[in-house]
Amino acid sequence: MKDATTMAETGTHNSGTSVASQLIRELELNGPFPDPRTDTDHESLVSIYPELAAVPTADIDIPSPEGGVPGRLYRAPGEALAGLVWVHGGAFIAGGLDMPEAHWVSLYLASHGVSVLSLDYRKALHGVRYPAPSNDVLAGWKWALENLDVLGLGTAEDLHLGGASAGAALTAALTGRLRDGAGQMPASLLLAYPLVHARLPPLSADLVGKMAGVPDDLAFGPDFIRDINLNFAGSEENFRDPHAFAGEGGLEGFPPVYIINSEADTLRASGELFAAQLEAAGVRVRMDMEPGSMHGHLDHPHTAPARHSVERMRAWLRARTAAPADRQLPSL
Repeated sequence: MKDATTMAETGTHNSGTSVASQLIRELELNGPFPDPRTDTDHESLVSIYPELAAVPTADIDIPSPEGGVPGRLYRAPGEALAGLVWVHGGAFIAGGLDMPEAHWVSLYLASHGVSVLSLDYRKALHGVRYPAPSNDVLAGWKWALENLDVLGLGTAEDLHLGGASAGAALTAALTGRLRDGAGQMPASLLLAYPLVHARLPPLSADLVGKMAGVPDDLAFGPDFIRDINLNFAGSEENFRDPHAFAGEGGLEGFPPVYIINSEADTLRASGELFAAQLEAAGVRVRMDMEPGSMHGHLDHPHTAPARHSVERMRAWLRARTAAPADRQLPSL
């Protein structure tokens, strides 16, 4: 993201153009930004983490009333002790199944006994708005429930839901939709550095101090957050819709929730407030902060914070899984 110093303070370029609007315009004109890294492709990940090579994967197209939803299956080699439907982030406008936050996280979890369905979704570009991305995730969730055997699961009680950043926003809000009648609830909800409020909550004094050393392109100010969320929601009226932003409504009846916040990340304010809201609603919630991390740290698989967080995720999922039974794994 460009000209982010101004973004962090006001959300605008010097010309007065919203940074979010400029970013959206660039993506609509030119498509996704290429990842300049040369060590996060599949072959590089396997060379560094050889255990990932044992994970069978398959790209699928999930049918939905609004068109196909791209997904990728990662089956645990052996007994699947849990299953996870996982959704990547990208400010609702970017990201995909190949980014490490999606691909590496899914490979790692599958290599440790957690089968994963990683989902893509329609981006809020070219007029796409809420609820389209949410509907895509709902279609993927329902597909997973209907195809537990493909994930090596014997019961839906072992199927969890989660996501990172914008993916966390989508899955948290979808959990509210499920609670309100859209389908079966997940065993638990797993959120990495989530933004679940329409507007960025106030930053604590500690967080303000932590942000002092953060690169400008990761210092997401309140105006930028508002503009990105408005682009997704389509209207400020939808800012009040808890099926778009889970933190804007009641949370009673949610399953257990695990939140992993990045340490130096303005979105940490949303994760912290959400944890407090969940606790007040009587929901079992655990919140951890990953030391030394900035927003999106799961997208950096060769760093200690990413490795530590994905291990936290594995432990959470395994601890909330029924005792494994004899489960036959169909061919992908």
